[in-house]
Amino acid sequence: MMINILFVGLGGFIGASLRYLAGNIFSFSSDFPFVTLMINLLGSFLIGFISSVAGNSGYISKDLQLFLQTGICGGFTTFSTFSLETVNLIECGRVVFAGLYVLSSVILCIVGVLAGKYVAGLIVN
Repeated sequence: MMINILFVGLGGFIGASLRYLAGNIFSFSSDFPFVTLMINLLGSFLIGFISSVAGNSGYISKDLQLFLQTGICGGFTTFSTFSLETVNLIECGRVVFAGLYVLSSVILCIVGVLAGKYVAGLIVN
């Protein structure tokens, strides 16, 4: 149990650090939060890929799955930031942007998970 907490914690540290770096490297002035959308899309793809590879092949141990999926992907993706940015858009009167952001985030991230699972299937099979 303690080793699992360490795997998740280390992965979370790495994921959160990558999130911070991506936000700084790719930040640009825009009313639409593209960076958060891209981070969530990439994280959704990765979590779909990892869960598919781990579940179908045995190539990934449970410890590595915890590290990658719960730790890194959990620390990297930013649903709480997504929610705050949506509220901020609404509060600033940008309701259309908020609606587009919610729709595009949910739809694209679901597509990201499906794409990750599909690519994993191509690699594993």
